[in-house]
Amino acid sequence: MSAEADAHARAVLAKATRENFPVAPGFLPREWRYDLMAVYGYARLVDDIGDGDLAPGGLDAEYLGLDRTHGSEPGTDRLSMLDAFETDLLRLFDDARAAPGHPLLRALAPTVRRRRLSPEPFLALIEANRQDQKVRRYTDHAELVGYCELSANPVGHLVLAITGTATPERIRYSDDVCTALQIVEHLQDVAEDLGRDRIYLPAEDMARFHVTESDLAAPRANASVRALLAYEADRAHALLSAGDPLVASVRGRLRLLLAGFTGGGRATLRAISRAGYDVLPGPPRATTRGLLREVAATLRREG
Repeated sequence: MSAEADAHARAVLAKATRENFPVAPGFLPREWRYDLMAVYGYARLVDDIGDGDLAPGGLDAEYLGLDRTHGSEPGTDRLSMLDAFETDLLRLFDDARAAPGHPLLRALAPTVRRRRLSPEPFLALIEANRQDQKVRRYTDHAELVGYCELSANPVGHLVLAITGTATPERIRYSDDVCTALQIVEHLQDVAEDLGRDRIYLPAEDMARFHVTESDLAAPRANASVRALLAYEADRAHALLSAGDPLVASVRGRLRLLLAGFTGGGRATLRAISRAGYDVLPGPPRATTRGLLREVAATLRREG
């Protein structure tokens, strides 16, 4: 990998520090940390393509064999970028094809081989971002959960595969946790998402609480918006609780990692609550102390 490609990949991976939960903490075995960061780099990059958040200059497009104007500049075709990214991804699963062009996909290759990962979870994440280009509103909670099945749940499947702990029961619990974490992120980012002409608050719930799109565009949340956000936060909290047996089902350092995921979700919900459910000025963030408190509470609860 060239110095330029290495620096580009590291810049994407550095975004892990902004997540609501620890992605690959230092207490994990070295191979796990590598594999988790490789998967994170993939998931972060595909989201950046779908959101138009790629680094300026068009390097990502060039790595995928496209003109540098694709993907990061206003008005460019993100769908063609996602198509090119999918083609590059599939090279990892076909020995007859050339090696991937994108450095983050080349970094993912050892993980795919070592853990014998299938392409389906990776393809689902691409499909979620395709959906983001076409679907801007969600009718009800069930429709939103269907989106989370593409955008979030595959990450949990990959974590279980990397750690060698996947079972049908754990996958079911993991889906609850991952859907909850995705909803929590949506609640944090209402204003940012609206700036992209996306609303992940179900239209059915907005009508129930008499919330309009104009209300979401305001500088501060009114009482109706706060009530709606509290309602959706309760739903996310219930999903996290439904997934609690996942933490109890494993031991050792993996148990601590999974407690970090659920604890991160709960700590962020607490931060949203402390903000009075007014997320419109900016996303409320949990403190490190708040995260550790929730992790400890999760471990006590599942001890």
